[in-house]
Amino acid sequence: MAQPEGEELQALLQRQEELRNRYLVPAAERPASTAQGVQHAVYIARDVEETILFYRDLMGFPLVDLCDNRDYPGSTHFFFDVGGENMLAFFDFPGHPHPDYTETIGGGHHIALSLTEEAYEEVQGRLDEWEIPYATFPMGPTYSLFVADPNGLRIELTTEAKGHSLGEYIL
Repeated sequence: MAQPEGEELQALLQRQEELRNRYLVPAAERPASTAQGVQHAVYIARDVEETILFYRDLMGFPLVDLCDNRDYPGSTHFFFDVGGENMLAFFDFPGHPHPDYTETIGGGHHIALSLTEEAYEEVQGRLDEWEIPYATFPMGPTYSLFVADPNGLRIELTTEAKGHSLGEYIL
């Protein structure tokens, strides 16, 4: 993917600044959100068991439910506890051909999950042990790594606390 340069890049950066100035309200002036949090976010799994093993055994997220998908007979709907009363869920769709993951409009780029430094190091150790590739990004006092799950979904693990973005408290 060709990245913008020169005048095109400057115009995009100027547009970002305009949008920030127009829509971003300081935290003290922002209304409270109408939502209570993410009850669950759902993605599509290529293989149920492979996905369970990745999230439960490698990532350390307990499997908390596995049931029939009421919208698609024979499809499995399964949920992992990702802390803070939030769940990451998946469907499989047997008999439905799905292309491999691709970045596209309306698609997801990644999910960022906050871990303690100890949990981060444990998962990173298992990634090394299982020889699963990942990319790391030190961000000052915090750490971040990106890994693709068996379905191609990108997961960011970060030691940055929830409610922060790039070291700034935003909530």
